[in-house]
Amino acid sequence: MVAIVQRGLRAGFMAVEALFNRAFGDRMNPLYHLGQICFYLFWILGATGLILYAFFNTSVTGAYESVEAISHGGWGSGNVLRSVHRYASDAMVLLMLLHMLRNFAFDRLRGFRAFSWVTGVMLLWLVYVVGANGFMLPWDRLAQYVTQTSFEWLDWLPGFGGRLIRNFILPEHVSDRLFSLLVFVHIGVSLVLLLLMWVHVQRVPKATTQPPRPLATAMMGMLVALAIIAPVASQGMADLRTEPTTLSLDWFLLTIFPLIRNGPLSTVWAIVVGASVFLYVLPWLTLRRGGKVVNQLTIHPGPARASARAGETLLDAGLRAGLTLPFDCRSGGCGVCLCTVLAGRVDPGPYQEATLTAAMRARGQALMCCAVAQEDVEFEVEGVISLTDASAGAPRRWQASVQRMERLSDDLMRLFVALPAGEHIEFIAGQYINIILDDGAKRAFSFANAPRPPGEPRPSAGDVIELHIRRIPDGRFTGHVFTAMKVGDRLDFEGPLGNFVLRDSARPILMLAGATGFAPIKSILEDAFRRGVGRPIELYWGVRGAGDLYLQDLVARWQAEHANFRYVPVLSDLPADDPWPGRRGFVHEALLADHPDLTGYEVYACGSTRMVEAAVPDFLAHGLGEQFCFSDAFQPTAPPPPT
Repeated sequence: MVAIVQRGLRAGFMAVEALFNRAFGDRMNPLYHLGQICFYLFWILGATGLILYAFFNTSVTGAYESVEAISHGGWGSGNVLRSVHRYASDAMVLLMLLHMLRNFAFDRLRGFRAFSWVTGVMLLWLVYVVGANGFMLPWDRLAQYVTQTSFEWLDWLPGFGGRLIRNFILPEHVSDRLFSLLVFVHIGVSLVLLLLMWVHVQRVPKATTQPPRPLATAMMGMLVALAIIAPVASQGMADLRTEPTTLSLDWFLLTIFPLIRNGPLSTVWAIVVGASVFLYVLPWLTLRRGGKVVNQLTIHPGPARASARAGETLLDAGLRAGLTLPFDCRSGGCGVCLCTVLAGRVDPGPYQEATLTAAMRARGQALMCCAVAQEDVEFEVEGVISLTDASAGAPRRWQASVQRMERLSDDLMRLFVALPAGEHIEFIAGQYINIILDDGAKRAFSFANAPRPPGEPRPSAGDVIELHIRRIPDGRFTGHVFTAMKVGDRLDFEGPLGNFVLRDSARPILMLAGATGFAPIKSILEDAFRRGVGRPIELYWGVRGAGDLYLQDLVARWQAEHANFRYVPVLSDLPADDPWPGRRGFVHEALLADHPDLTGYEVYACGSTRMVEAAVPDFLAHGLGEQFCFSDAFQPTAPPPPT
């Protein structure tokens, strides 16, 4: 029975989502961001609630008057604020119900997801509690109705025996202390709600809690427009000597109150408790065979490996294992997470036909956010590798020899190392190697050359690797490079390693390089130009002085040959009278000056740890999606302390 209901609801959601995709686009479909919008509404409620509380009088006699003063003050802005607070609470409970219904329809409540489902039910009841409690605070006729009805309902429970409702028989029974308690409950339950919201998303890999900026802007605009068109008004001051007869109820948050007022209290308690128990046990009502089976996933290129729990999508399994997998909507509507299944069976799951066509299915393609492994599966995703080197297995060790040394400046060496004849290293542009010293210590350097094109015949000679090495004061390995290394010397290294690689998408690319952070950027750019990547690409390269910029002829040639490429050098340590005609200051600030809104971009940042730690938070604050920010920070290895 449950499965039949789920299939019907799922078909309905898929049809509506397809319609919304055509209306809003798959990236802005609000049904794909219900949970994120609920988080956003909570922050709106928190912000408006704090402002209202600053002008609210927490006494019986002053509560109604202060709310009226807020509503009629500030040239109407106070009532807009109050109305936004009210309508945001309605929207939050409505979208939470829709979010739960959608997860039920798509059967995303079993196994490891049961934790999120159970905490979600708790969240729903907390929202109802804090919402109903909020209606008690204005102390109008509706507040009187909600308060008396709530306490009458609670009095049915053993142990109260009518003690609660006695506080609301006569006006003099309602004290300021009791009213302060209601305010404390409103704030306290809201804080518990926030804590549980944080707990709720802990089992969701790479969970995002903020909707796309256009959706957030549209939601705020709708709330403000609704507040102006239909402002909330108080319903007359509370009077405990008379009973309210005509009220305008909020049916989103006060649905159950007419039942409490008119029906047997035991029946209402039975309905609420029964519904709660049913929702809590729903994940276990229909058990499935093989519920504890774990399937192994092998993801190319890499290869990287992950394990998928029963019912877990390929995307969630990969993200949980620390892999960088492309995704956006997580609902089978955008196609960003497209993969090709090489071996094994998968259940493709529910997806939009326009995103995964029959021809694509015939080629073995699937959407990672929907597909579930039925056995051990091997699949390919463009450009994916592990966030941790260990997850892709132990890297191979190599022996090479110094082929050529080109001194670009006093403290910068361009080093070319060659593998033995017939040996070839497969790597992705942007990765790095660890050079292994005599005592086993390691030093990391990025590939500065592009990988060999796929399908190109392998030469009989071994591959040549280009490295850019800057001399570090008292650096053990870099000091050796500049003082003692010579052509023909042997080097041991391991690799390839790292995940700082170009992702496939349609987004324009912004690249940020600091000093020799240009090396992996050079590798990525040369590979992208060779492959004919047509996306707009801008490189911001920051160094201290003009002498630290190297290979400028090469960068100038890129600009001349590729219309989609733009280059901006930035110098950070110049005296005021220096004649440098270009940009000055911090390189990431120069990028933000040109692109104050990073919505829709991909950013690749490589440089010192200090540069990356300063840049990335600023990028995220300017609209860059966390899943579209890729960084690689390096820090020189400290010399050993003197003995």
